[in-house]
Amino acid sequence: MAAAIVALAGGYAAAGLVVGLGFLLFGIERASPAARGAHAFRPLLLPGLVLLWPYVAWRWWRGFG
Repeated sequence: MAAAIVALAGGYAAAGLVVGLGFLLFGIERASPAARGAHAFRPLLLPGLVLLWPYVAWRWWRGFG
């Protein structure tokens, strides 16, 4: 049972890393025009993006409207 929970958490984190990196590379400037050119703070956002990736992916897919 513990191995299944660890595997599930690892999968969640891996998916979050993929979505988070994709968002930081391709989506953040569309979501927040103020982020244009501010590359130093982007790595600071990654832990939050990994944890909240379902919400980020949903908003990114909908177009941040």
